[in-house]
Amino acid sequence: MRKPWCEADQSLWGKARGLDPELPPYPLVRHLLDAAAVALFLWDAYLSESQRRCIAAGFGLSGDLTKARLLVGLCAGLHDIGKVSGFQFCDRLGAAYLSAGLVGDQGKIGSERFGHDVAGMRAVPEVLAILAGRVGELTEGELEAVNRIAEVVGGHHGCFHRFEDVQAELAYRDLLGGVTWADQRVAHAGAVFGLLGEPELPQSFSATSAVLVTGVVILADWLVSQEGYLKGRQRSLEPELGEHFARSCRDAGRLVREAGLLPVELQRRPFAEAYGIAGGPNALQRSVASVLPAVLSRSRQSAERGSGGGIVVVTAAPGDGKTEAALEAERVLSDCFGTRGFAFLLPTMATSDQMHARVAGVLARQGGVGAGLTLTHSMAWLSAAYAGEAPMGESGRVLVCDGDEERGGGAARYQADMRPVQWLRGAKRPLLAQFAVGTVDQALMGVLPVRHNALRLLALSGKTLIVDEAHAYDPYMQVLLGRLLNWMGAFGVPVVLLSATLPVSVSDQLVKEYLTGAGHRGRALRRRSFPVPYPGWLYVDGSTGECAQIDARDREEQVRQRRMRLRVQVEPVVAGTGGAGRSRLAVIERVLAPVLDGGEGCVLVVCNTVAEAQEVFTHLKSLCSQASAEGDVQLLHARFPGDVREARTLAVTSGMGRSGPRPVRRIVVATQVVEQSLDLDADVVISDLAPLALLLQRAGRCWRHESWWKVHGRPGGRARPGWAVSEGPRLVVLDPVAGGGVVPGVWRGVYHEALLKETSDVLVERGEELVALPEDVQGLVERVHGDRPDRFDWASPEASAVWTAYLGEKSAERAAGGFAVMERAGMVAGLSALHREGRWEEWEATTRLGADSVRLLCVYVHPGGRVTLDAEGEVLLPAADLAAALSVSDVRQVMGRTIAVRADWFRDATGVDLAVPEGWAEHPILGDLVVLRQPVRDGLVGRVTVGSRQIWLDGELGLCRA
Repeated sequence: MRKPWCEADQSLWGKARGLDPELPPYPLVRHLLDAAAVALFLWDAYLSESQRRCIAAGFGLSGDLTKARLLVGLCAGLHDIGKVSGFQFCDRLGAAYLSAGLVGDQGKIGSERFGHDVAGMRAVPEVLAILAGRVGELTEGELEAVNRIAEVVGGHHGCFHRFEDVQAELAYRDLLGGVTWADQRVAHAGAVFGLLGEPELPQSFSATSAVLVTGVVILADWLVSQEGYLKGRQRSLEPELGEHFARSCRDAGRLVREAGLLPVELQRRPFAEAYGIAGGPNALQRSVASVLPAVLSRSRQSAERGSGGGIVVVTAAPGDGKTEAALEAERVLSDCFGTRGFAFLLPTMATSDQMHARVAGVLARQGGVGAGLTLTHSMAWLSAAYAGEAPMGESGRVLVCDGDEERGGGAARYQADMRPVQWLRGAKRPLLAQFAVGTVDQALMGVLPVRHNALRLLALSGKTLIVDEAHAYDPYMQVLLGRLLNWMGAFGVPVVLLSATLPVSVSDQLVKEYLTGAGHRGRALRRRSFPVPYPGWLYVDGSTGECAQIDARDREEQVRQRRMRLRVQVEPVVAGTGGAGRSRLAVIERVLAPVLDGGEGCVLVVCNTVAEAQEVFTHLKSLCSQASAEGDVQLLHARFPGDVREARTLAVTSGMGRSGPRPVRRIVVATQVVEQSLDLDADVVISDLAPLALLLQRAGRCWRHESWWKVHGRPGGRARPGWAVSEGPRLVVLDPVAGGGVVPGVWRGVYHEALLKETSDVLVERGEELVALPEDVQGLVERVHGDRPDRFDWASPEASAVWTAYLGEKSAERAAGGFAVMERAGMVAGLSALHREGRWEEWEATTRLGADSVRLLCVYVHPGGRVTLDAEGEVLLPAADLAAALSVSDVRQVMGRTIAVRADWFRDATGVDLAVPEGWAEHPILGDLVVLRQPVRDGLVGRVTVGSRQIWLDGELGLCRA
């Protein structure tokens, strides 16, 4: 073994804060060895086969994964080499232990201040050249690879820095200390280098591969920086570094296991057993499960097995079992491409919560309990079913930095069984689990210039990615989603996109972004199109670009199984007050007459705004006879406190879901919250005019389970009421535009006027023609939402003004997305491009355009000044003064009562106290709330005047503003 370096001086410390002050700080060289050991184990046990192949290919070592493994260990073992610098003086206790040789040869330490991550980045190239014994003799490829390793070291705290090739200058080296310090950087790196068997420097190191390696380095650093682990090692140091490294290698498995990162192999069950449903798969699901494997087998014959990845797009009407089809596709894709687990991404927290319960059941039935399942959105910790009563803080506090850089029975039983260990519930960690369900925002943060985006990309790159409701994202989010798919293509990650109403232009662009990431040239892709059959699926191979799709026979069978003739009844209405018989309320009352007059039936009324939903609910409830049962009329929207909304959602879905028990009479008045992922079956759906794709989503709740019930029987044996059978499936559209009307002003902040007018025109043009579901869906979506060249009237430009304005807004949103998002994978030269010469903290980044929101807490102020969370005065506001302490249950209780509202509601809130209680001011979660103090007098709750409006929380209507 060559050893042109001295022994590592163990007075140089790596960890001090939070450890036993009676003992010397934890030596830096030992921390480096710990990280290297855990990185090796992560390679062996945590990384998927596809991730290992991708990293090895990036090193130019596709045929030698063993060498690639050692290089990953080396990167981890070098991550804190920059601490051999002025960092050593940022902790008084640590500095007191430094050897005399180091203290006496400080050079110009302190004359320029920078973090140890930057110091390490600038020191690594020289150190590696010395270790290789080839100073000044490295090949061009080796130089590029060494510089890339330096970038990885510089990015281990989550932010990449611009790499500048100035390390060899003596003047710069002196800023990191004198010769003694330079020798120790080599000695510390040499200890790692030697114990790894002196791996050869690679001839290349691609940017995409480096991103994944950086994620491994960050993860390894976090695992070995846990306070409990460090204290244990600090108390019993092995005499020799070789012995220390051997123990670190033995400890690595325990650390990874206790963090919940060890993957499990699912015990695949038959379809009905796996998904907990009666009967076998439908034609769509069966085609994915049986045809897709054969397609992949043929496709892989013309490409290296497992390379390149692939993307599947599944389109079908609401209620057609796309979730099960996606999970069947995941099984096939993961087996082919070597991924482990999946991330199931949805548009909202509410849909994520419901999907988490479904996926928990699927995994538990297939032996996935040991893997853990995370719920990944910003409010996941509020769910007791998911998080239990464990503390919100870090489990096993992670001491990732010291000193100067870092200042500042059914579903419920399955969810409990699948709870991840506490470590995975820490900040930025949930996506690291083998299985994750959450909002798409959590994945999109991986392609924004935020700290630790490399860790998010590592977490996603080992899984199959499932994106539900792919149609539900605006142009800004579509840009971000496209960029995410671009990086997934570069990593060879299989992707499944799901949608009921996806325009061809959108699906085409997303598929092309994926293929561009996989290495296909843009010029060739511009000549291609990737139409997706409806209903059905399309597979595009990432390596070859070859396509396959559901065969005609399976598609026709799926159409037969789900065929429905929907009557769309357009009712012209007059917006606002007046209108007599054409007012919204009058028309709704007329349509619902068979139910309101004491008859039977389940009806869904979907309104475009909360205020309109509250108005309709109040009117309908007043019309119901005194004999009506409690709950005959229900209201559901997003402006209820979280705990109330959860209970109301459960009440709505349990009454109008597939399994029942189905009520005799039920009218549900709701907003857009029912458009996605809620399992509802209504005898008739009444909806305000909305963009056509969303109307079709709402119509998907009409006779949703009719085909199923014909085969398996109806809940309680109760048939549909006679009036509903005689009318057939029906969507009633309340259209203020039809007949020359205008779009109401309050709707223009919800949907663009151009889409509403275009939808109205299409529906009026169809007249009495029934909509054939699912056959007509794609054509209708394209009429309104597709790219059409005939939108602009050159002879009369003013006639196209509204549509032109809409296109301008879409273009502006896409431009905003292009500005915010990081580079495509193939365009990254230096890793600093991932942070655009800087970085955002996560709270500074946005994955969605629109008005900023705040979380509002409505409290009740009783005579004498007592403040409570309930109008009755029984639940006191917890820890409102400085002397009191907030427990985890206190915080959960408070946050469970909050409501997300637009921040501009409180822009002119002069003269009203909206501040949090004094005892909450510094709390990291409660400190940002807006508190609405409602007076209670004689048992009545008063309204609060904010600017020119009044705001109050009504127990029946939810949050009101007038």
